[in-house]
Amino acid sequence: MNGKFLFQGPEDADITILLAHGAGAPMDSASMNAAARALSERNFRVARFEFGYMAGRRDSGLRKPPPKAETLKGEYLDAVAELGADGPLVIGGKSMGGRVASMIADDLYAADKIDGLLCLGYPFHPPGKPENLRTAHLAELKTPTLICQGTRDEFGTREEVVHYVLSDAIKMVWLEDGDHDLKPRKAVSGLTAADHLRTVAETVRAWSDRLGDRRTAG
Repeated sequence: MNGKFLFQGPEDADITILLAHGAGAPMDSASMNAAARALSERNFRVARFEFGYMAGRRDSGLRKPPPKAETLKGEYLDAVAELGADGPLVIGGKSMGGRVASMIADDLYAADKIDGLLCLGYPFHPPGKPENLRTAHLAELKTPTLICQGTRDEFGTREEVVHYVLSDAIKMVWLEDGDHDLKPRKAVSGLTAADHLRTVAETVRAWSDRLGDRRTAG
């Protein structure tokens, strides 16, 4: 822990990944810890931070409901500025954290402040409310984006997402039988959460290695 950030991975990594947490669990939840560990093992420098409401829960012990995602954009922008990453930066997060990052990504990308967007379980719609889509801004997204999604994620299954209008900048990685935490049922799929996180980390490494092509071409 260093100030507001929780760091993992080599300090001299070629790419830093800034991750925000989901709506209901902190930056050091089991799923966030596992994801950060898998990414750091692929030589990424992973930085995690918490939005003010979540940090407040630690201090007060009160579980107040999260604010609307749109209201957290300023906090994410502040985190990017405070982090001051030296070198290529990918922003993103778990569920709501990735959604907030997706709302600010294009302005940062146009300003050459980030190189990509990584979403771990994007909340395409609230559970049980597939008509309440959160995809309007994703249709025109310009930032190179990788969304890692479980095929049975209640916030957007593979069968649902295939019908959405998404930007060509978005690459979907489907994790067989994964839930919103990317965890599969081993008895059904023969796979474990660790298997899926290895796939995520390897995919992020291959994807991020290609992000530099834009810089070179420019």
